[in-house]
Amino acid sequence: MEATKTAVIGGSGLYNMAAISNVETVEVDTPFGEPSGTIRIGSLSGKRVAFLPRHGEGHVLSPSTLPYRANIYALKALGVRFIIAVNAVGSLREDYAPGHIITPDQIVDYTIHTRARSFFEDGVVAHVSVADPMSDYLRNLIADAVEAVGGTVHRQGNFLIEDGPRFATRAESHLFRAWNCDLIGMTAAPEAFLAREAEIAYASLAHVTDYDSWHSEEEAVTSDMVIRTLAKNIETVQKALVVAIAQLDEEKETPAHTALDTALATSRDAMDPQVIEKLRPILARVLGLDTD
Repeated sequence: MEATKTAVIGGSGLYNMAAISNVETVEVDTPFGEPSGTIRIGSLSGKRVAFLPRHGEGHVLSPSTLPYRANIYALKALGVRFIIAVNAVGSLREDYAPGHIITPDQIVDYTIHTRARSFFEDGVVAHVSVADPMSDYLRNLIADAVEAVGGTVHRQGNFLIEDGPRFATRAESHLFRAWNCDLIGMTAAPEAFLAREAEIAYASLAHVTDYDSWHSEEEAVTSDMVIRTLAKNIETVQKALVVAIAQLDEEKETPAHTALDTALATSRDAMDPQVIEKLRPILARVLGLDTD
């Protein structure tokens, strides 16, 4: 199969876009189990793009139980080099209003570490730098695309990730604001960190659906509220994806694409051969392995 270099992780409103043609479905086995759902590969803006439903068909998977490693591994095995992650988020500041889109540059991981968060465990140890977890190249591309289609975009933000599936209490929401966090969501961690371990450039197209629970003049966030606003946001998101993917240089080298060069802590002769084989798509470039 021809390598697919770009992927979008999001909901059904994305992979059912009218602009997508020549769609095929693929099944990818991974050593971390099955991905969230069937991966669809279609033509969009002159490129073959993989679409992965983060929460499964019909939104059946909770943020705290998503197969994050299987999702990223599957996309890496397909040859993906760039991931645009579409996230519905709550806003923690007045000027990031519902309907606006943010391309956050930072993540605050407030999950309680029950999620499998690394490919590198015993046998091959790596300490990957995620000082800047989002790809600047991809973030700017998305922001430019949102502006081109008439959307309101903010080009930076501190993105707090909570476990879910519940929403934050008012006290938590005010605490996150005191930490200078700008957005709140449930899925970008460990997704972004796993993408970096897999040497995939990653950025979030975060669209605001609500003011979380801190805003005293607004109704506290509910699932129904998110779904209602999501329907209004999706048209802008779809249009922006068409423009962004058209402009994306799939051969561009970014810092993410060489992340393992300075990350591997285990010496080559001490690496477990079974782990190397397990992680072959991820380790192939840095260890000079055959990927066939």
